[in-house]
Amino acid sequence: MSTPAPAAPVFVTSRDNALVKDLRRLSQDSTAYRKQGRVWLEGDHLCRAALLRGLTPAIAVFSESFWPMATAEWARAAIKTIVISDALLPEISGLESPARMGFVVDLPAPKALSPGAPSLILDRVQDAGNVGSMLRSASAFGFSQVIALRGTAALWSPKVLRAGMGAHFGLQLLEGVEPQALDGLTVPIIVTSSHDGAFLHQQTLPMPCAWAMGHEGQGVGDDLMARASLKVRIAQPGGEESLNVAAAAAICLYASSLAAAG
Repeated sequence: MSTPAPAAPVFVTSRDNALVKDLRRLSQDSTAYRKQGRVWLEGDHLCRAALLRGLTPAIAVFSESFWPMATAEWARAAIKTIVISDALLPEISGLESPARMGFVVDLPAPKALSPGAPSLILDRVQDAGNVGSMLRSASAFGFSQVIALRGTAALWSPKVLRAGMGAHFGLQLLEGVEPQALDGLTVPIIVTSSHDGAFLHQQTLPMPCAWAMGHEGQGVGDDLMARASLKVRIAQPGGEESLNVAAAAAICLYASSLAAAG
């Protein structure tokens, strides 16, 4: 049976168009996705990452100048296709140089905590770039679940999405979680500290486990610290007082991946 031809694109030229207004909010408001139940993916890298994970966009948006050059892959990707005038690109972009295309995808339905999954716990991590980078590390090193405690930067915000570079689509993401919910984990929780615990390179790391990374200035909170099975610190022979939390996460998650491989 042949695949039906995609519907003809809808052309939009008014900044007062309802979709343009929705995209403006999604691109500029870090929590608008929670109200709309949708996420704006700007640029071909994020869009391609979504397609590779089997997502079907609800809407594909192309600039008028790019539409004639769009490949069949892009043109047939979404349920609905919108072509907007180039003058509207700054309206729907959070970038200094707006991308020429993007997808609107439905926000994944909330899932229950997976008790035994290798996990990354984010405790009030504030910086969107740090959060996105840690999602990338989690995906790269086999940690399938990310648990964002209340107070952590919004996981599906535009800045976190850009920093995550597509990692979102391969992870189970839970946000707004209270520390008590962590009692449902059956894997040990490991916390990091710049001044407490044994050195990471001297430890036999459990795997699977849940690594906990804390607030950039305050570190891991007391509630989470009390739930830890193991506390570690990263040796810094160069003499720095502490590491950026995203760098620390990458080191710890990589160390666990080596332990699993061994």
